[in-house]
Amino acid sequence: MILKEKERTTIQDLQTQEKSCIEKYGRYAQQAKDPELKNLFQTLQQKEREHYESLDRVLRGEVPQCNCNDSDGRDYQPKAAYTAMSSPEDKQQDAFLATDCIATEKLVSGEYNSEVFAFGDSGVRKLLADIQVEEQNHAEMLYKYKTVNGMV
Repeated sequence: MILKEKERTTIQDLQTQEKSCIEKYGRYAQQAKDPELKNLFQTLQQKEREHYESLDRVLRGEVPQCNCNDSDGRDYQPKAAYTAMSSPEDKQQDAFLATDCIATEKLVSGEYNSEVFAFGDSGVRKLLADIQVEEQNHAEMLYKYKTVNGMV
């Protein structure tokens, strides 16, 4: 598969978004007070790496297979860490990190939703649509974390 210049630029822009997410989740995993949130950030960081690698394969002319995974968000069941006896400062810090990441996931999901139409190849469109669903899953997982911990 040979990408048109606009398609190549679009993939590179999406990679920039993914790279930013990889870095953010890595930093936030270090800052998170709750081990559950730390693990969630590390999991999401790995998922963003997979997205970046998939986009890199598209730049090399390959269209990776996708599984159209729409169950991660639905199946995620976080454990509550924060109680009335917990440190309010730690809870506030973790709530900020999770909320910021939800906003980022909304932004990135919207980019995929728009950019999918820039491609003629149905395999690339399917891949981008799959990544977009996975970004929505990430936001849902973060929201579930916030909900179970009384941060909503």
